[in-house]
Amino acid sequence: MSDLLDAWDVHARIQLYVLDAVVDGALDAKGPKGRSVGHQFSHIHDVRRMWLESAAPDLLDGVDKLGKDHTADKAAIRAALDRSAAAVRTLLERAEAGGRIKGFKLSPTAFVGYLISHESYHQGDIGVRLTETGFPLDRKTAFGMWEWGVR
Repeated sequence: MSDLLDAWDVHARIQLYVLDAVVDGALDAKGPKGRSVGHQFSHIHDVRRMWLESAAPDLLDGVDKLGKDHTADKAAIRAALDRSAAAVRTLLERAEAGGRIKGFKLSPTAFVGYLISHESYHQGDIGVRLTETGFPLDRKTAFGMWEWGVR
């Protein structure tokens, strides 16, 4: 496995690790502006899907858009994130063999950096929303998301 795929896989598992730690009822939590916690997780999936739609539509089988309809359904969000992460992984495997991601001007490594940066921004916002609304992540999860060597 390449370092690029390894980085993507760990990141994708950490997204699920954080989602799994969100307590029941907290997916609806949101601040005065912006998306709810569940909607942010759905947005992460939907952006992955958007890139797949552009770069490799053949990988969209089973990767349905979540939108605002499933933002309180943890199982649906988890399954969607798992499917989109696997499809992005396949896209990256292809890019390693062929050198490019269709629709993205920079390298596959930069693409992974882009995705991880985007998703991490939302993960940070999720943490803030959870704390603001009385549903903070437990300390084990808050620190555990940084333990890439064990995720």
